[in-house]
Amino acid sequence: MDSLDKLIDIFKKFPTVGSRTAGRFVYYLMKLPKEKIDELINAIQELKNKIKLCQLCFNPYEAGGSPRPAELCVICSDSRRDKNLLCIVEKESDLLSLESTKKYNGLYFILGGTVSTMRKEDMSQLRIEELKKRILQNNFSEIIIALNPTPEGRTTSVLVEQIINPVRNAGVISNGVKEACKLPRVTHLARGIPVGGELEYADEETLESALEGRK
Repeated sequence: MDSLDKLIDIFKKFPTVGSRTAGRFVYYLMKLPKEKIDELINAIQELKNKIKLCQLCFNPYEAGGSPRPAELCVICSDSRRDKNLLCIVEKESDLLSLESTKKYNGLYFILGGTVSTMRKEDMSQLRIEELKKRILQNNFSEIIIALNPTPEGRTTSVLVEQIINPVRNAGVISNGVKEACKLPRVTHLARGIPVGGELEYADEETLESALEGRK
């Protein structure tokens, strides 16, 4: 495989990128001056070196940025956020879409995928154990399952709710001792989002309606 075909093959592995689009990317790069290519290479290297995942929600953030608690993103370290609300989303772009509405002021948890989109051996990529720990160690009043209304998203929503129910019944761990607590309410986004659609592509008004009408 020559350099051109190798790079096309790499771009084809990007989400929603097919052979034709991958080819356009490569031919566009071929026309760029060397300094622009170097700039792209440096940006990719900085992405790997500086961007970390939040230890609570797994949202990417730039390490060494503005002062905040170690290993926490801007959202999780913000004292103004409502610590009683947890919104579970599939991926980072879904979190950004919900944040853009400015109608949600709670915390997030990025699950990392859906059940049906992963092969059986890749199921470990879903942050199931991390989600259990997050719920068990926090006294949330409401947990919002905000997964996409696609067949994969609905299947994963059922799985997540099956995981949440026994965990929330277990109580909250405080100083190593299990304490009784009020069970958090589990809600889903309202059907303002069309079946088969994705949060990432929904407009802000639709997302606002889905958040406000959750049940």
